[in-house]
Amino acid sequence: MFLLTPPRIRALEPFTTLPESFRRRERSDWADANRGGTPTDSFLEGPVFDAKGNLYVTDIPWGRIFRIDLQGAWTLVAEYDGEPNGMKFLDAGTLLIADYKNGLMRLDIASGTVTPYLARRNSERFKGVNDLVFDRAGNLYFTDQGQSGLHDPTGRLYRLRPTGQLDLLLGNVPSPNGVALSPDERILYLAVTRGNGVWRVPLLPDGSVSKVSQCFTSYGPSGPDGLAVDTEGRLLVANPGLGYVWVLNGRAEPVEVLRGEPGCSLTNLAFGGADRRDLFVTDSTHGQILRARMEAPGLPIARPDPAV
Repeated sequence: MFLLTPPRIRALEPFTTLPESFRRRERSDWADANRGGTPTDSFLEGPVFDAKGNLYVTDIPWGRIFRIDLQGAWTLVAEYDGEPNGMKFLDAGTLLIADYKNGLMRLDIASGTVTPYLARRNSERFKGVNDLVFDRAGNLYFTDQGQSGLHDPTGRLYRLRPTGQLDLLLGNVPSPNGVALSPDERILYLAVTRGNGVWRVPLLPDGSVSKVSQCFTSYGPSGPDGLAVDTEGRLLVANPGLGYVWVLNGRAEPVEVLRGEPGCSLTNLAFGGADRRDLFVTDSTHGQILRARMEAPGLPIARPDPAV
């Protein structure tokens, strides 16, 4: 019998915590629907770095975007009527936000102004967009999760081309969440939270997808969420229900497990630092950012503007 080598296990280290002055201990519509009505002072998501090394994160229930500098100091960049989740940069001064309530939104960082980018498809509202990633050609892949799950496997994966053409790639996903691309961009990895796995989505030359499969299966009360890929092609999977970050090799075998403190909810992750070997992880339960030093750097994040 062939036995897998047990994965290395490490603890994530604290980097910075949301200051008390920003915590809102009140009820919210988001918490009523997603946290059983429990007052939730914050729920951090969507980490992404700018060219200067500042980390930006979203706060879903309160419609806020924060910037965290290299020393861990927090600044409120924007607050608006939305439920922001994943983010990527459109250019040096503009963030594109996957907003569950409003669709895709654009944030001007300098002014804090948030405006619609793509609110509807053929006059129909999205179920609730969740996360997004650009490829090097400027195509945007994003997930439309809503309240889909095994009871209602109708979550969607879209591609928005630079021409404005919107392609529906998948429409049968039980809770599509994080997205990431392989180094050669021939494979898209899709976190399927309530299916408790990660799907492997081949991207074919004609723009279609085929032979979609589940390449990794997790367990626990809440499945995979945010994803990232390093330069060696390893897939990193934030698993909030377990408080883990799985590090998977090319065969989707766990070679390392990064753990947060008991009770944490690790929702998303991003590579940063001067050499992109520092991994930063959002712990949404405690409103903090954790980090770990990794062996391989993360892939550079593609943006529509190659100068960014």
